[in-house]
Amino acid sequence: MDKNYKVTVNDAYTFEFTKNQIASLDTQQITDKHYHLLQENRSFKAEVVSKDFLQRQYDIKINSNTYKVAISNELDLLIEEMGLSLGAAQKVNDLKAPMPGLILEVNVKEGDTVNEGDYLLVLEAMKMENTLVAPRDGVVKSVSVQKGETVEKNQLLIEME
Repeated sequence: MDKNYKVTVNDAYTFEFTKNQIASLDTQQITDKHYHLLQENRSFKAEVVSKDFLQRQYDIKINSNTYKVAISNELDLLIEEMGLSLGAAQKVNDLKAPMPGLILEVNVKEGDTVNEGDYLLVLEAMKMENTLVAPRDGVVKSVSVQKGETVEKNQLLIEME
């Protein structure tokens, strides 16, 4: 099963992409914020003007036009459909389980330094593997779960300093 992403541009246009479609884009990263893209034999310069990783919202400048882009992955869409909120749990120092599931992988240990967006662990829920990421830069204070452990909704998984 391919991962899907929903992308909203300027709160007006919505597009859906698979991970494979994104991977097949002809892009070249020039700097941390600058990219070169080729699409249908046309060249584009792209710049990430600003980003809010927690909300998955970005301001992207392509050639001379700036666009507000919001990206949702399958977990975001599922949580929204269920009427839950993942954002509130990510804004604090504790990473909690957004839903009941099974821990498939733990990628950090106590004392590790992580950057915003780093993969922390993989939670299997409703037959989907969901990668939970660091909500911000910081140091892992404690890891409360192990690989193979079953967790309940809102159970503390990782605490950050």
